[in-house]
Amino acid sequence: MEIKRNILLNPGPSTTTDTVKLAQVTPDICPREAEFADKMAELRQDLVRVVHGDPETYTAVLFCGSGTLNMDACLNSLLPEGKRALILHNGAYSSRALEICRYYGLPHIALEQPYDRPPDLAALEQIFQENPDIALLYATHNETGTGLLNPIRELGALAHRYQAVFIADTTSTYAMRPIHMKADNLDFCMASAQKGLMAMTGLSFVVGRKDFIEASRAYPRRSYYCNLYRQYEYFERTGEMEFTPPVQTVYAAVQGMKEYWAEGEQAKWERHTRVFQAICTGLSELGFRQLIVPEHRAGLVATVRYPDDPNWNFEQIHDFCYQRGFTIYPGKVGSAGTFRLCALGAIDTPDIQDFFQVFRQALKHCGVTAPVRYDEKENCK
Repeated sequence: MEIKRNILLNPGPSTTTDTVKLAQVTPDICPREAEFADKMAELRQDLVRVVHGDPETYTAVLFCGSGTLNMDACLNSLLPEGKRALILHNGAYSSRALEICRYYGLPHIALEQPYDRPPDLAALEQIFQENPDIALLYATHNETGTGLLNPIRELGALAHRYQAVFIADTTSTYAMRPIHMKADNLDFCMASAQKGLMAMTGLSFVVGRKDFIEASRAYPRRSYYCNLYRQYEYFERTGEMEFTPPVQTVYAAVQGMKEYWAEGEQAKWERHTRVFQAICTGLSELGFRQLIVPEHRAGLVATVRYPDDPNWNFEQIHDFCYQRGFTIYPGKVGSAGTFRLCALGAIDTPDIQDFFQVFRQALKHCGVTAPVRYDEKENCK
C-alpha cells in the first residue's frame, strides 16, 4: 500500500510511520476479549516504563479522548474537599487548566507569570506559605503555545515541601524529552498517543502514583466519565476500560511503543534535538525571530514572530506549503502574530531541509522579502 507522506510541523498530531498507520488494519475484535485486554495491560506497563516509573508505585490509566481529557481528569479527580489547586499560569495550555477549574468551580489560585521565561520560584513558594490549604500544584512542562520549558523538577520539589501533589502536563514532552518520575518529583504526568509516541489521536493516558489515585476515592466525584479513580479501579478489577475503547487506535499505539523502544530514548531525543536545531538554523538564515530565547526553549516548538512586511500573509504561506506536503501552524500567544514549527513526529533533518526549500518558495510567491525584516531595533532571539 502506497501512502502519501506529509510532514507535519504542527504541535500534534505528528507525522507517523506507515507501520503505525497500517497497525490499525486488524481483524475485528470485541474490546472485551482477553486478547485485547492483554494488549492494554502491556501498553499500560510500557507507558510507566517510558518515564522510568517504578511499577510498584506508579500506574497508567488510559482514556478515550484528547489530551485535554487528561487535564480534566487530573484536576477534577485529585483535589480533596476543602482544598485548593495552584495553577502555574504562563501560557495557553495552563490557561486551559484554569478554564477547567472555573468550569467545575474548583477552588484555585492562579500564579500569573510571563509567557517567555521560567517562573519565579520564590513567588511560588510565597503563595504556598500564605495558603496552607493548597493541596495540588499544576504546571505545563512544555508550554506548546510558545515552546517555553518549565522546570518540573524544581516545581515538584517545591510542591512536595508543602505536602502538595504535583501534576505536570507532559503532553508535548512525553516520549521525547527524557522524563524520570521520581527524579523529576512527578506525582502525575500525562500525554496522548499522537505526539511523542507518534501514533494516532483518540487515546490519552495519565501516569501517576497508585496511592494518590486510591486516596482520591474519597474525594468529591465531579465527573462521571473523567474520574481518574473510577477508570483506574475498573482497569485493576477487569483489565478493561469501563467504556468502549478506541480499538484500532490502541493497536497503533502498541506499534508506536514498539518503535519507541527500537529507536531508544536517547536516540529519539537526539533526533528531535537535531530536527529542532535544523528548524532554528533555517529560521535564522531567513531572519525570523523566535519568542523564546535559546536557554528557555523546550527544544521541540519554535514560535516565530510575523515579520513586518505588508505582503506577509500566514494563510497564504500555509496554503502554499500545505499543497506541497508541509503543514505549519498558527501561534497561540494572545494577540501577537506568530506561527509555530515543531520538531515532533517521525521526521529528521532532511525533511526540514526540504521544508525550507518550499518555505523560501512560499515567501517569494507571496512577495515577502527574505531575509525578513522587523521594524523595531531588537536583537534576534
